[in-house]
Amino acid sequence: MINLPNFISNMCQSNTHYNDTEKQTQGFNARSTMWDLMREAKSLWEVAFPTALTALIFYARSMVSMLFLGHLGDTELAAGSLAIAFANITGYSVLSGLSLGMEPLCSQAFGANRPKLLSLTLQRCVVFLISCSIPISLLWLNMAKIFILLRQDINITKMAQNYLVFLLPDLVTNSFLHPIRVYLRAQNVTHPVTLASLAGTVLHVGFNFLLVKHGVAGVAAASAASSFSILGLLLLYVWISGVHLATWSAPSRECFSGWEPLLRLAAPSCVSVCLEWWWYEIMILLCGLLVDPTASVAAMGILIQTTSLIYVFPSSLGLAVSTRVGNELGANRAPRARMSAVVAVFFAAVMGFSAVVFTSATRRQWGRMFTLDEGILRLTAAALPILGLCELGNCPQTVGCGVVRGTARPNVAANVNLGAFYLVGMPVAVGLAFWLEVGFCGLWLGLLSAQVCCAGLMLYTIGTTDWEYQACRAQLLTALDVSANGSDGQKEPLMGVVDTWQWWWMLIDGIIFFSFCNFYIIRRNLWDTINIFLQLLIF
Repeated sequence: MINLPNFISNMCQSNTHYNDTEKQTQGFNARSTMWDLMREAKSLWEVAFPTALTALIFYARSMVSMLFLGHLGDTELAAGSLAIAFANITGYSVLSGLSLGMEPLCSQAFGANRPKLLSLTLQRCVVFLISCSIPISLLWLNMAKIFILLRQDINITKMAQNYLVFLLPDLVTNSFLHPIRVYLRAQNVTHPVTLASLAGTVLHVGFNFLLVKHGVAGVAAASAASSFSILGLLLLYVWISGVHLATWSAPSRECFSGWEPLLRLAAPSCVSVCLEWWWYEIMILLCGLLVDPTASVAAMGILIQTTSLIYVFPSSLGLAVSTRVGNELGANRAPRARMSAVVAVFFAAVMGFSAVVFTSATRRQWGRMFTLDEGILRLTAAALPILGLCELGNCPQTVGCGVVRGTARPNVAANVNLGAFYLVGMPVAVGLAFWLEVGFCGLWLGLLSAQVCCAGLMLYTIGTTDWEYQACRAQLLTALDVSANGSDGQKEPLMGVVDTWQWWWMLIDGIIFFSFCNFYIIRRNLWDTINIFLQLLIF
């Protein structure tokens, strides 16, 4: 029987001894420190590069679906785009965010050499996401009833509903795919996901050519089929290569119990992801209320596509540093975890400055890749430098979120995003765009204020982190399953400040609110505007 307080006390003492020894060793030789920095940069690169490549492949895959929807016609494009937006808000963003809750558990368990906890967390997360897919499926199945009650176009509504029905299997597929990706990345295994995604995207094109004759249902079925093929190819590769053997244990009844650590981490992780994702939905809503909604929404679409493309790189670095920090904390190596955070933030700053240079240099040419409309090009050229400045804050902020996620503190990232985006950025955006009549650029200046605030708070959080204490917490987190059946019942809360249920209610309220934001856009007779924006992006 394990006495948990004594266990943690012993681990902390061991950690202090290790840190003192390492500091003394590093003090003798500055070259060794430089070598450690280069080694850490290489470790981050080995995880971040394949992750970024995978994200770009998925980005291209989504564009293929939009191209085939545009080929079918304007009504089909409108219906498919509406269905995809609804699916992103109510389904994909939720599953993706919830799966990040297992990231600190898996990465720290791998560093602590607890293979059973790694596979057990994977199994629990799969069961958890499948359970969450049930209410999401019911919402998708009743989407047409909601839209008809709001007196929307019946043809578009029926087509969108049909798209979602054929997309339902994708929820189950993603309930497996997201946890498996985290499970492999926690072990610094990324190439199988990249290869499977590349093969699945090639198949995605073939599936679309084969099924597009069935209309929007065929495009949805092609998307679901390609996702399933990615999952199948990934499992086949893992099984044949045997990369899972060191950490895999057969499923048992244990995966249906002991969910508390996962739930405590999943809820704020999901809220953190969704708060930033949903911000851009509000931006499109506000664009529709400006003086020239057609040009504003179209320009916003171009800029959102641009920032989504740039975001691939800091988000991949954030996932990489989350893995590295979790591994080192789980292995009780606090100084190396700190070093990983410092190196990642440095690279994030370089990415931010690169984004500023890129957007400033291409401000007058970039929009012409999407449209030749002078009004849209003028708005795009005016806002692109502001977008670059936003990325100067967004890159460190995104990487910082990865650092705090690796320390199993996703509630910190959720609090920062909530405060920066909705208590600072939103009032500034609305005030500048409508009250001071700055217009379109005012919305982006609001985002800039949010990103600066977010980056400042995140860098402060990282700079004041007690890494030795976080290493002790990692030992607690990875020891919870060990102590579950034989401790004295004294468990330190993983999230001492924030009640887990607060995040769950915030998540549910947010899904409802942002779903109705989309309905509101359509009800205000702005659907033609959004349809024009989508056609501009595709053609």
